[in-house]
Amino acid sequence: MTTQSTCYHCGATILGKAPCFAVINGTSHPMCCPGCQFVAEAIEGEGLAHYYQYRTQQALKPDQDKAPTADYTVYDRKALQTQLVRQQPNGQYSVSLSIEGITCAACIWLLEKHLSQLKGVEQASVNLTTHRAFIQYQSEHVKLSEIMQHIAYIGYLPHPFSMDKQQQLAQQEYRRSIRRLAVAGIGTMQVMMYAIALYAGALQGMEDSYRDFIRWVSFLLATPVVFYAAQPFFKAAWRDVKARHLSMDFPVATAIGAAYTASTWAMLTGSGEVYFDSVCMFTFFLLISRFLEMRARHHTTQQGSGLLKLLPDKATRIDSGQEQIIAAIEVEMGYTLRIKPGEPIPADGVIIQGHTTCNEAMLTGEYLPVTKQVSDTVLAGTINVEHAIDIQVTATGQTTRLAHIVSLLEQAQQEKPLIAQLADRVASYFVTAVILIAAVVYSYWSQHNPTDAFWITLAVLVVTCPCALSLATPATLTAATGRLYQQGLLITGSHVLESLTQINHIIFDKTGTLTEGKLTLEQVIPTNTTLSPEAILDLVAALEAHSEHPIAKTFTERATPLIAKNVTNHPGYGIEGNITYQAVNADKNNLETLKLEALKKEQRYRVGKPAFICTWLNIPLLDPPESEGQWLLFANEQEVLGWIKLADTLRQDSTHTIHGLQQQNMQLSLLSGDQPNVVKRIAESLSISSWQANMTPEDKLVQLKTLQQQGKNVLMVGDGINDVPILAAANVSVSLGCGSDLAKHTADIVLLNNQLSSLLTVFDIAKQTRNTIRTNLIWALSYNLVALPLAACGIIQPWMAAIGMASSSLLVVANALRLSRSKASCRPTQDLHTQSSQITSLETVL
Repeated sequence: MTTQSTCYHCGATILGKAPCFAVINGTSHPMCCPGCQFVAEAIEGEGLAHYYQYRTQQALKPDQDKAPTADYTVYDRKALQTQLVRQQPNGQYSVSLSIEGITCAACIWLLEKHLSQLKGVEQASVNLTTHRAFIQYQSEHVKLSEIMQHIAYIGYLPHPFSMDKQQQLAQQEYRRSIRRLAVAGIGTMQVMMYAIALYAGALQGMEDSYRDFIRWVSFLLATPVVFYAAQPFFKAAWRDVKARHLSMDFPVATAIGAAYTASTWAMLTGSGEVYFDSVCMFTFFLLISRFLEMRARHHTTQQGSGLLKLLPDKATRIDSGQEQIIAAIEVEMGYTLRIKPGEPIPADGVIIQGHTTCNEAMLTGEYLPVTKQVSDTVLAGTINVEHAIDIQVTATGQTTRLAHIVSLLEQAQQEKPLIAQLADRVASYFVTAVILIAAVVYSYWSQHNPTDAFWITLAVLVVTCPCALSLATPATLTAATGRLYQQGLLITGSHVLESLTQINHIIFDKTGTLTEGKLTLEQVIPTNTTLSPEAILDLVAALEAHSEHPIAKTFTERATPLIAKNVTNHPGYGIEGNITYQAVNADKNNLETLKLEALKKEQRYRVGKPAFICTWLNIPLLDPPESEGQWLLFANEQEVLGWIKLADTLRQDSTHTIHGLQQQNMQLSLLSGDQPNVVKRIAESLSISSWQANMTPEDKLVQLKTLQQQGKNVLMVGDGINDVPILAAANVSVSLGCGSDLAKHTADIVLLNNQLSSLLTVFDIAKQTRNTIRTNLIWALSYNLVALPLAACGIIQPWMAAIGMASSSLLVVANALRLSRSKASCRPTQDLHTQSSQITSLETVL
């Protein structure tokens, strides 16, 4: 007689003696092939054998042609790396992979444990819903190909994440949901018609033959609803039982299965009542609520991943003066690309020839085209509107700003706020309590009214299903995040909306945050009669040409016949260097003066803060000619040569924003590294009473921690690299879209539209989100607390319970979606209101 066994790894049937065995936890188990043996031994060898204890489905049989021996070294090529891998500010790399072969939660545990043990892998997380792995690693210790090889080593097939593939999965989920919804809807309508006849017959009398015939027809119509439309509930319930962790799917599946089984028994035996109509109605309404939640989830997800569709498939490269069409994936840093009118820009770059306007609405929310000229930056995914331009590529693939935005959106979607975790825990305990209560109810009624005991218990299970409780938070957060993005604000963590409602103190940086960050030259006052204001400007421009400081931009656009050598930057203080003459761009009126002054041998010049200059010259600190404005002092080694006055204008919406925050009883502080007179002028113009000047990044951090020790919940608004430490330490941090990349990566909120007034919108939506979540949770809990005793007393029938439960879930989802359609209430001027109301929605593109 032929013996038969089952492969311990994949579950395949083995006829006769097993060809091979693997020792798992000290016990030898049969394996159907060397592939399963190889994977099982690999899992055991790495101390991950608990996988077999917690899995809820059998593993897929490994493809021996692909899994252990597949060559993934192609993904180490530079051209592919730029498209697949993004570099983090800490020097590490991150990649997103689609994993084939995931069947249950135990697979997630196995993959995360296995990857975390690899040298060089800093973080690994796998999403069970999307079958997507996010891995952060150090390239000097482990290659991408090695990571993929190790995934294949334990029986899974890794692939680089494809947006198209992800959308295909979403479309497949959508189509499956529609089919299940259609089956449940049609079945419900048909069964309800027959149920009406049964109810009427029960009141007026009906022959048994007609009654039995209608019951059989109802049974046939309800069967596909239970075994097809309600299939996800039964699968999830079985998974919960295996994992010993009950979710809301368990009472749902129990109610559907019990009602269908009892109704079938009543039909076959001719005793009791049938409730096929309740089964179908319950399934239908529950599928509707989950379908709406799925649509809201897909909508927000597609807003992020769909951004990558803005990139073109090809690009025009200029090589030796000739145009060459290449694939966009082949574009590398340093390439010169020609962008024609109407074409999307394939990579970040700097314009080296031509001028135009670009539509950046998809990235910033600003619908008006932005003027671009030589030396201006253009971004991947934006549209060239007017004229042809040539750009030099500065970033491609995962290093572009577009990819960075997508990464931040993905990061926000992976996180779960505390209130959502609390709701999940409450729902879990609630399910357990419902099962216990149902058991007590059945025990009581089986002794007092055995005929109705089952149906009363069924009504208890149905009416108390915590679907609304579980949907209350995620549906609201999904709607709020989507609405903020449409307003031009990017939330990089889902905890932000929760934390914003606790903020009571806001710290502002000055330059580039409250002000435009674009200094303008207002006045030059020579103190040396041999130099004219124009000569001083030429000398200073030669020095500032070697600086990246915002102040330097005020002078670098000026053409000067001088060049500076041996330049030394003193961050936060000024710049110094030797200046020589070159016979280009010379102004005849100042030529002789410049020659005379600049050609003095061994002469060095300094420009910067007055204290910086006076210390150098070893003279008492000089006061600026006026108290208003920002003054720079210019000197050589012997004497002061002149004063230069600069001014930075306030943002148009700064006054309105500060006033709006003060009306919300926010305490405001202005911390700046600028001179006291400048900071004081800005603070007074905005009615900010708390301000400090000459603050280093360390000083700002100390001030922040002092406020936090006083019990303040602090929000920091900044845009520069020097703001990064305090941005990271604040309870919530905000960066403008025009700020430094490091500041944007550190911040919890990025104002892509560069409108400071969006802070009012953020606080407004955060409060609405909190109130909506509270309303949803209160409603869900109140409904269950009221409906439970009514059902336990036999007042609510199962079909009534089905309508009540589904209506509760739909009400919660509808209340959350209302948040995404409500209008923002905070705008500084009519122009800003017009702009924000006309921001193009990503839906029209996707």
